Amino acid sequence: MPNIKIFGGSSHQDLSQKIADRLGLELGKVVTKKFSNQETCVEIGESVRGEDVYIVQSGCGEINDSLMELLIMINACKIASASRVTAVIPCFPYARQDKKDKSRAPISAKLVANMLSIAGADHIITMDLHASQIQGFFDIPVDNLYAEPAVLRWIRENISEWRNCIVVSPDAGGAKRVTSIADWLNVDFALIHKERKKANEVDRMVLVGDVRDRVAILVDDMADTCGTICHAAGKLLSAGATKVYAILTHGIFSGPAIARINSACFEAVVVTNTIPQEDKMKQCPRIQVIDISMILAEAIRRTHNGESVSYLFSHVPL
Repeated sequence: MPNIKIFGGSSHQDLSQKIADRLGLELGKVVTKKFSNQETCVEIGESVRGEDVYIVQSGCGEINDSLMELLIMINACKIASASRVTAVIPCFPYARQDKKDKSRAPISAKLVANMLSIAGADHIITMDLHASQIQGFFDIPVDNLYAEPAVLRWIRENISEWRNCIVVSPDAGGAKRVTSIADWLNVDFALIHKERKKANEVDRMVLVGDVRDRVAILVDDMADTCGTICHAAGKLLSAGATKVYAILTHGIFSGPAIARINSACFEAVVVTNTIPQEDKMKQCPRIQVIDISMILAEAIRRTHNGESVSYLFSHVPL
């Protein structure tokens, strides 16, 4: 593939390498370091003049450092005369702050969108945005890819009784995602209505739907402290579900998350590798990972060649 360069930020080197390997390319040379006063310094180690540049950086770990590093890398490539700069952001940072849910709340996702545009990004590739309207915060093209085809494949291959399962959304916001998966599998769905008193703490939950004597599959776009899904799993088992799986696109797993999963009653907690999970898997044997590098790699290949990306919304590349 001529005229294409792929650079990996420091947030998820493993995913960047898998994407480059899949495309048969070398990762571009880039050095990211910090000065002693903690300012981020990025040095692009090869020419990008006239090239189609892709920068892979996920919103994880030290999120603000990752974001700043991405902005600096975009700007460095832009002012070094790259013909187009695409930010590949598997897990979009600040995606949950997408509306004014109370007085004087910021809409930080819009701010991040503005920062990326101002830095010089021409195109964004991301995965399972918390709310798909975030695409509208940008004036540049955004490809919001879905982990759904990879999730469907995992369910069919790893849950032997998937024909007798029920797909459950742990909150009303994920109902659309869950109905789509339930339609593809031709099974029923249920949802859990939750009320929050304050962020990251769930107050009470009500289950809508019948899960008795079925395998319940909880599906959500992200799990942070895992209060919601662990609470939901308990609710499903007390309502008569035989087994409970959780499938999440972005496994953030911060704070007490790992301890909660270990003490909860999941068969497996399945996440994608939009965020690095190696350390978490050592601490928690229930966590399993679906590799989505081939979806991102195929999106990069199609974008570079000017092909349609919509095939990826319903298929996993071979």
